[in-house]
Amino acid sequence: MSKTAFMFPGQGSQCVGMGADFYEACPKARAVYDMASELIGIDMKRLCFEENEHLDQTEFTQIALLTTGMAMEQSIRACGLTPDVTAGLSLGEYNAIVSAGGMEMADAMKVVRRRGILMEEAVPAGEGAMAAVLGMEAAKIEEILSGISGAYIANYNCPGQIVITGYEAAVAEASEKLKEAGAKRVLPLNVSGPFHSPMMESASKGLTEALEGVGFMELAIPYVTNVTGQYVRDIALTRGLLILVVVILHNLLGYLTGFGVGKLLKLDSTKCRAISIEVGMQNSGLATSLAAAHFAQYPLATIPGAVFSVWHNISGAVLANFFARTAEKKD
Repeated sequence: MSKTAFMFPGQGSQCVGMGADFYEACPKARAVYDMASELIGIDMKRLCFEENEHLDQTEFTQIALLTTGMAMEQSIRACGLTPDVTAGLSLGEYNAIVSAGGMEMADAMKVVRRRGILMEEAVPAGEGAMAAVLGMEAAKIEEILSGISGAYIANYNCPGQIVITGYEAAVAEASEKLKEAGAKRVLPLNVSGPFHSPMMESASKGLTEALEGVGFMELAIPYVTNVTGQYVRDIALTRGLLILVVVILHNLLGYLTGFGVGKLLKLDSTKCRAISIEVGMQNSGLATSLAAAHFAQYPLATIPGAVFSVWHNISGAVLANFFARTAEKKD
């Protein structure tokens, strides 16, 4: 027996005129655009349907894509087609959660609007970049990126297509080296920031606060999460998975900052590695205690510190092992 999946795209898929035909043809779609305009204070029809300078800016792109995705989803449901499962790439996961019944559409609009602003502020347009690498094994990409400061793997989309992210110059350098090493193609993505990288860490704190105010609901159907690639059937996991992403980004930025400061001070590799571990392995117990003492009205504020207390022991051991193996090869 066949089943139906609703799938939603991420940032970079935006284009002028997206959703205009749905808006004209379906009252349900019009209601979604009108709701977003009223909630966010932006003329969504002008943003999505007309030529303008804002659509490709993260601050506006994310709410435009969420709104258009939900307008299309509501139109398809109005025609009698319903999903058995949902999934979304990156930003599209918010659409997937709403479509699966786990979040109110209005809450998603408010959170995604805030998310776009935070990510725009984290790294100004032009300082970061992303690119899709086609036709190269993940292990080879990881090997090449290990020698380039400021370039990271963002998404393991599928075998043969992996997205890299980071500082614009680092991504450009990585792109050339990947092509030289045999990648079939390396395509720059139509995004204004280095998403899915440690450079987004400052945005993660504000996003955690925004998610605290969201009332998640029981899922009507499962959705597939970006974090693990698995089905989520329990809504309690949704907030946890989103928090896990925040924790991992925070931890990676700590390691990166420590190592970078060591390099900046022209310390030798051994000291740089030690500083990296010291900065990355932060006092999660203190974080949990402070959250409990000063944010008692928000019980979930203690969760990131508690999760980090487990995660940093795992990541620290993996990084230490990587440093040890690298040192052995050099010796």
